[in-house]
Amino acid sequence: MRPARTALWLRLAVALGLALVGPLPVGWSSARAPIYVSSWAVRVSQGYREAERLARKFGFVNLGQIFPDGQYYHLRHRGVVQRSLTPHWGHRLRLKKDPKVQWFEQQTLRRRVKRSVVVPTDPWFPKQWYMNNKVQPDLNILQAWSQGLSGQGVVVSVLDDGIEKDHPDLWANYDPLASYDFNDYDPDPQPRYTPSDENRHGTRCAGEVAAIANNGFCGTGVAYNARIGGVRMLDGTITDVIEAQSLSLQPQHIHIYSASWGPEDDGRTVDGPGILTREAFRRGVTKGRGGLGTLFVWASGNGGLHYDNCNCDGYTNSIHTLSVGSTTRHGRVPWYSEACASTLTTTYSSGVAADPQIVTTDLHHQCTDKHTGTSASAPLAAGMIALALEANPFLTWRDMQHLVVRASRPAQLQAEDWRTNGVGRQVSHHYGYGLLDARLLVDMARTWLPTRPQQKCAIRVVHTPTPILPLMRVRKNVSACAGRANYIRSLEHVQVQLSLSYSRRGDLEISLTSPMGTRSTLVAIRDAVPLHAAALRDGRGHDRAALRPPGDQQRVCAAGHGGAVPG
Repeated sequence: MRPARTALWLRLAVALGLALVGPLPVGWSSARAPIYVSSWAVRVSQGYREAERLARKFGFVNLGQIFPDGQYYHLRHRGVVQRSLTPHWGHRLRLKKDPKVQWFEQQTLRRRVKRSVVVPTDPWFPKQWYMNNKVQPDLNILQAWSQGLSGQGVVVSVLDDGIEKDHPDLWANYDPLASYDFNDYDPDPQPRYTPSDENRHGTRCAGEVAAIANNGFCGTGVAYNARIGGVRMLDGTITDVIEAQSLSLQPQHIHIYSASWGPEDDGRTVDGPGILTREAFRRGVTKGRGGLGTLFVWASGNGGLHYDNCNCDGYTNSIHTLSVGSTTRHGRVPWYSEACASTLTTTYSSGVAADPQIVTTDLHHQCTDKHTGTSASAPLAAGMIALALEANPFLTWRDMQHLVVRASRPAQLQAEDWRTNGVGRQVSHHYGYGLLDARLLVDMARTWLPTRPQQKCAIRVVHTPTPILPLMRVRKNVSACAGRANYIRSLEHVQVQLSLSYSRRGDLEISLTSPMGTRSTLVAIRDAVPLHAAALRDGRGHDRAALRPPGDQQRVCAAGHGGAVPG
C-alpha cells in the first residue's frame, strides 16, 4: 500500500485593522437634465415684510416661510411655465441684484421613489420561494431591491459550459466583453447543443444572477440589471492554461466571476489550481478592478453522498475565493453538501426530491424550476454581492469577505456543529457564518471603511520529523511577527501546509484550534475512502495521494474562523 504523502507549510495571511478613511457614499444619480419649476426658495434678512416686498416687486406669490425662524421663504411666479428645461434668467438677475436677498434658488424636480417592496411581475417569480418572502427568513432580496438596487453598473461573468446569449431572459443584459469561448478560442460563448442538453449549466447559473425583470417571461435574477457574461471553458479539454485564461478574462471590466465547478466530488480526489491558475487568482485580487481586487465566488461542492470534504478542494479553500454552501428550504443540510472550514456563507438550494428547487433560465429559450446543488447557491450569492457592489463600488475583495461574514446569520439553519467563536460569531463547517442576507449586506456596504493593505507572517511550527500518534497535539506560541513591518494586528486568514506520511488518509483527522478556543477541522475522518493509488490521479499526470496538492495553499480559517476578526 502506498503511503500517503502530503505537503504542508504554515502561513498567516492577515490584514492590519481598518483605515481611517472610508469609501465615498454612493447615492442615486441621474444623467437626466434638471427640470425647473415655477417656484423659488429665497433667504432674506428682515423676515416676512421683506419677503412680501420682494413678491410684490417682482410679481411673485409669497407661499410663506419654509422654516419657523422666518429667514427662508417659498415664492411662486404665475407667469412662469410649470416645467422647463432651462432656468428663468430674468428672475435670476432680478433677485441677484436685490441687496436684501441673501440667497435664492429656482426649484427643480427631484426624482424620488417609494421604498416599498418591489415585486416583479414575471410569471415564475411566485415560484422563486427563496426571494419572494414565501419562506422566513428568505434571502431578503426584495428589501435590497426596495432601496433602488438592481446590479446596475456591475459586470458578472459565469465560468462554465457556455451561456445562451440570445435567451429572452438574458439577451438585454448580455455583455460580450465579459464573454469568451476558451474551448474553441472564439468570442462566442454559445453552448454546444446535444440531445441530453448536458451544457445547460452555465445558462442556468447566469439566469440566477441577471435574468431580466418585468419582461413577462420566466423569473427574475437577483441582480436583474447587472451585465452578464459567460465563459465557455468546461466543454472540452481543461488545462491549467484554460482555467487561468478564464479567470483572467477582462479583469478591469468584469467585477465578479461566478464558478460552480471544481475537482471531482467523489470523496477520493484531492486537487486544486495549478501554477498558472494560482497566479490568475493572485493577479485578480491584486490588480483586478483597478487594484480593488476581482471577486471570485465559488460553489463549495456536491460530494456529500461520497463523504467528500471541500477542504480537499484547492479552489474553494483558497483565501482568494468566496466559498458558498447550501441549505434546504427547511434549513437542513442537503444530502450533497460538503462540510469544511473554508465555507464562508450559505444560500438556498434543494434538499430531498420533494423540496422545491431553484428557478432560472434554461437552454432552448426555456425556463426551469429544477436547478439545484451548490451550483445553484453560488450564483445567488454572486447576485447579492453585485447588489452590494452597486451600493459601494469601492469595496476590495477582502472588504467583501468581511461584509459577507457579518451579513450571514445562523437563522433557522440546523447543524450539530454550530459554535460561537472568539468574537461571538456563530459558525458551522456546514454553513460558514450562516444564511446570507441581501438587505444587511447592502446596508453595511454603504458605510464600510476599507481594510488596510494585507500583511503576511510565515511561521514554522514543526522543525523535526514527529511520529503520528493516535492522539497528538502540536502547540506553538507565535508573536505574529511583532516588531517587524508585517506585524499582524487583525487576523483574516490562516493557511496551513503540512507534510506527512500515513497508510490510510481516511483515518486521519486534522484540526486547528485558535488561542480563543475555536476549532476548525481541516481534514475529517472518512470511513468510505480507501487509499487506492489509481483513484489518486489528478488528471494532470501526477500522483497526489495527499491532503492537498503540493504548492496549493489550503485555506483553513477564513475571515474569522479562528476567532480573531474584530467584532
